[in-house]
Amino acid sequence: MNKNQVNGTVKDLAGQVQEQAGKLVGNKEQEAKGIHKQVTGKAEKRLGDAKEIVEDAKDAIKDTVKRS
Repeated sequence: MNKNQVNGTVKDLAGQVQEQAGKLVGNKEQEAKGIHKQVTGKAEKRLGDAKEIVEDAKDAIKDTVKRS
């Protein structure tokens, strides 16, 4: 797991809490900020996922080249 995946997951969870807290107290602005935080967190996690896929592919290519 890389930094982007961790940070993205944390932002997503924090956004969920913020959205629910906004709903609980009837604050639409906090709800919206929570939703925004969730979206940015999910995007950052996906970036981390993509980076990990590229890193895994790079390692697989290196292994293949070493065997040749």
